[in-house]
Amino acid sequence: MTTAGTAFDVITMGRIGVDIYPLQTGVPLARVDSFGKFLGGSPTNVAVAAARLGRAAAVISRTGRDPFGDYCHQALREFGVDDRWVTAVSEYPTPVTFCEIFPPDDFPLYFYRLPKAPDLVIHADELDLAAVRAARIFWMSGTGLCEEPSRGATLAALAARAEDRGDQVATVFDLDWRPMFWTEGSSAARGLYREALSHATVAVGNLDECEVATGVRQPRACAEALLAAGVELAIVKQGPAGVLAVHRDGRETQAPPHPVEVVNGLGAGDAFGGALCHGLLAGWAPDRLTRFANAAGALVAGRLACSSAMPYAHEVEELLAGVTGRGVDPSTVRQP
Repeated sequence: MTTAGTAFDVITMGRIGVDIYPLQTGVPLARVDSFGKFLGGSPTNVAVAAARLGRAAAVISRTGRDPFGDYCHQALREFGVDDRWVTAVSEYPTPVTFCEIFPPDDFPLYFYRLPKAPDLVIHADELDLAAVRAARIFWMSGTGLCEEPSRGATLAALAARAEDRGDQVATVFDLDWRPMFWTEGSSAARGLYREALSHATVAVGNLDECEVATGVRQPRACAEALLAAGVELAIVKQGPAGVLAVHRDGRETQAPPHPVEVVNGLGAGDAFGGALCHGLLAGWAPDRLTRFANAAGALVAGRLACSSAMPYAHEVEELLAGVTGRGVDPSTVRQP
């Protein structure tokens, strides 16, 4: 792990919890009789994915003061992710999330985050803003904006990043639209998303998320609206149509997806995120960046778990080498 005083490659901020996933596929939860326990929460999984690719990663979040919170710390350390900024909240339990697995494209999620998730009780005055500024990449998500005090803390972190770019590589806004977390609805979210975009340098999201952020849905229009909102690189995930990446300097790429026999598509987007961070840190052009991230997402979509399924760099490179020159049938793939 990175020692005190050294900038992290990646710091993520937001959801953490425990995924309770069925070990049987094609079976509704009411009939499942065996489950696996995994570290969860999208920003947390992104940090795990980055660590698997050799990057020094840390998470800013909060758990309950309970055994599941202890498990989150244990799992983070085992994955090589620094947990110094994951603190306990006595009032609320560590969230758990269940899913059903109906490949290839139906994975209902059931979030247990009431009365309030500890990761929404991050206060601005508790943040190590020096570390946030120094991180080469800072990754935040839309869910962090859904409720106070997390909303204010997330915006404070973004503002601190914008004050002094220093040696920063990117400030990434994962648009991450989860309507069940927003009592104020999408209209309120759009205003907050725009404020966050004004401080971010990279935005990434699927078409639903981009529509919440921008009010438009056509992929090229989404990218243009995200660039107009302030980012330097807009990444629009389009399902079986692949990924569109547009840079402010005019570079544009449309990366096709990878064919994959889907087992559980829920972790694919987080693998894409960790790989995106890896490529940004390496200084890759958008074409290589999106191809690598697509391949990482495809690998995880073919596995059951999320955090523990994140690929190593050699696995991604082997997949890329194996599909070189092969055509892709969009009907056979699921996009992270």
